[in-house]
Amino acid sequence: MRRLRDEIASRHPHLAHDFTAQRRLTLAHAFRSCGLGDEHVDAAYEAYFAARNRVTCYPDAIPALAMLAARLPVVSLSNGNADLERIGLRGHFTHCISAREEGIAKPHPAIFHAACARLDLPPAQVLHVGDDPRLDVAGAQRAGLRAAWLNRDGAPPVEGIEPDLEVRDLGELLHWLEANAAAPAAESLATRRTHAPAA
Repeated sequence: MRRLRDEIASRHPHLAHDFTAQRRLTLAHAFRSCGLGDEHVDAAYEAYFAARNRVTCYPDAIPALAMLAARLPVVSLSNGNADLERIGLRGHFTHCISAREEGIAKPHPAIFHAACARLDLPPAQVLHVGDDPRLDVAGAQRAGLRAAWLNRDGAPPVEGIEPDLEVRDLGELLHWLEANAAAPAAESLATRRTHAPAA
């Protein structure tokens, strides 16, 4: 199924931003190859989507999100198709932006600018936090945002990509924000590849 999904994605580059459409096409193709019709796609997709949204959060995630959301507007920005309402995290976010709805995916600048527009803030005043150096860090920086790399596994740096901030978990991010709350954003993020102190 993974190979088939990759084949479907390569055949339909116009759906690169829409994992839901890709998954449904993959299921339809799989059923047809077994002599079954498309009438099974809806039920199969719902089974997949229910499992997709049964997630276990990292221990730091929910407490940190709750504290962040109490102090700042927080926007989710995703290339994926998880449903934050089903997962139980929607209440922590002021806005939720998906590549499917925007018609464009990270690292394209337009999806980052959409988040800034929802916040009614210029890109330079927005900090994007993500775990993918290319999609999140480089993408956000090219769009004019500051970027924090959530590097939970201590992965080595990616050549040519320098996050403004690197943290191991959201607790570290929260601690760094609290420690630097009084400093202007440009000043507090002036030193690149800053490592947040442990919370």
